[in-house]
Amino acid sequence: MSDNREFEIVVWGATGFTGRLVAEYFIETYGADGAFRWALGGRNRGKLEAVRDDLGPAASQVPLVVGDNDDDSFLAELVSRTKVVCTTVGPYARYGSKLVAACVESGTHYCDLTGELQWIRRMIDQHSATAEKSGARIVHSCGFDCIPSDIGAFFLHQEMRKTHGVACRHIKYRVKGFRGGMSGGTVASMFEMMAEAGRDKRIRTLLADPYGLNPEGERNGPDGPDRIKPSYDDDFESWTGPFVMAALNTRVVRRSNALMDYSYGRDFGYDEAVLTGGGPAGLAKAAGVAAGLSGSMIAGAIGPVRKVLGRFVPQPGEGPSKELRESGYFDIELLAVHPQDRDKNLRARVYGDRDPGYGSTAKMLGESAACLALDDLVVGGGFWTTAAATGEPLLGRLNANAGVTFSIL
Repeated sequence: MSDNREFEIVVWGATGFTGRLVAEYFIETYGADGAFRWALGGRNRGKLEAVRDDLGPAASQVPLVVGDNDDDSFLAELVSRTKVVCTTVGPYARYGSKLVAACVESGTHYCDLTGELQWIRRMIDQHSATAEKSGARIVHSCGFDCIPSDIGAFFLHQEMRKTHGVACRHIKYRVKGFRGGMSGGTVASMFEMMAEAGRDKRIRTLLADPYGLNPEGERNGPDGPDRIKPSYDDDFESWTGPFVMAALNTRVVRRSNALMDYSYGRDFGYDEAVLTGGGPAGLAKAAGVAAGLSGSMIAGAIGPVRKVLGRFVPQPGEGPSKELRESGYFDIELLAVHPQDRDKNLRARVYGDRDPGYGSTAKMLGESAACLALDDLVVGGGFWTTAAATGEPLLGRLNANAGVTFSIL
């Protein structure tokens, strides 16, 4: 990639709800012409100008890049002007494929917020070889899914090696609590994935494979199907229910391990769940979580029901007020199991000081883009995870800037 590109980062989809939040984060944290050159991008100049005006006088000189996401010639021009495209335009299976292809061809780095496992697999299969040749680093899922999981596992493995000189045998990721709603874009992505799975048996098979995102020939390991029933966790002295984002998060963590030459070990196990408390009340709550998730998955897989549900969930571009975002949070504990001595297990906490679906996600995506644009990364072109591509630099950025902290308990 040439060092003479006009921008370090283009925030693509800046007129959408999360795109605006990324722009706000850049202004507040880095300014308009500070650590890097960045621009706002989207289809409508008037809306982009309104977003820039809302950012305040400091943003008055932020450039605008206007064009159509479906226009091949425009996309080729867009990606040639910037080192990194940071996109919030989903569902990505519907709107993101041409942008990924353009980035791959031009050697432009890319990050997004997708939770669409089937689309990630498709992009990897179609473009990996070209990305490796062009030098484009493509990093999907740089928000609440999957940074707390992926960087959390990376962080705990580092600490286990520093403390005891070994890799973790297993990591448990447990959601203690959070406040904040699911984003409209996330809901739209989930519905898109369900619709595709309903049409294509191969996608249903992929979604059921715990190693479905691993490289070809590396799709095996100790982990089985996702947890769908309540279970009691002795380590946390709590009942647990299934976590809605585990279907993607777990596969990304396993892919990270494979991409990093199995630095976590070939027998490494990983799982995620929601803590619901002890006793009969905890069991009842876990059963409710399991029933609710199963019911929503079944309902979402039925086309007419999915359309009805779509009327009652946030739409892409919608989101909570600033007050609700700033009063939100997420609180997650991870337990790293020592391979020989459980007395040497380690616990970590991942905490976000904003709601997970919007406030914290926008900051995590922004720092992922900054990391790709500015930091000296050891990997070349290809389809990476946050841990495999940006691990230590991104961990430092999140702790320092984004209100997303990783600590040993």
